[in-house]
Amino acid sequence: MLKALRQKEAQLSKARRFKKTLAFVEASLPKGSRILDIGTPNALSTYMTENGYSLTNTSEIDLDIHPEIVEEHKDIEAVTAFEIFEHLINPMGVIQRLPGEKLFASIPMRLWFSKAYRNKNNEWDQHYHEFEDWQFDWLLKKSGWEVIRSEKWTNPALIPGFRPILRSFTPRYYIVEAKRI
Repeated sequence: MLKALRQKEAQLSKARRFKKTLAFVEASLPKGSRILDIGTPNALSTYMTENGYSLTNTSEIDLDIHPEIVEEHKDIEAVTAFEIFEHLINPMGVIQRLPGEKLFASIPMRLWFSKAYRNKNNEWDQHYHEFEDWQFDWLLKKSGWEVIRSEKWTNPALIPGFRPILRSFTPRYYIVEAKRI
């Protein structure tokens, strides 16, 4: 029963996050825009494509080792990086090389009541960084970007427990729109 509830909650959480992410992007990036999406094709990039954007992904290249791969994409109007930078050991190396003049990026925020996410069965599916909002803004600034708009949102859960209660009022996600300085 609890396993089924957790699976249902994961689906609802993903749907809420996807809708909020799309609404944030739609506020200033016209549909039909050409986007370089940092990372592998995934459910969110499919959702963005289904909602009118033209996405190219960087695929499964290790961006810590090959950050220059992002420079190959010239004919784009914006870059998206949704829940990617926390997986990199050196996100600055990639962020400095991003093409274009507009960046939309989101991160899971560091939570005081939970350790950084780690999946011992998958070296790619774990967080090297979990930022506070000011840390992420500072990283972007030092990498040549200025945050022009941002939002935070919570990740409320339906399952019982202390952490789910905290997640209902503690911001978990942080999203920014930035322009090149």
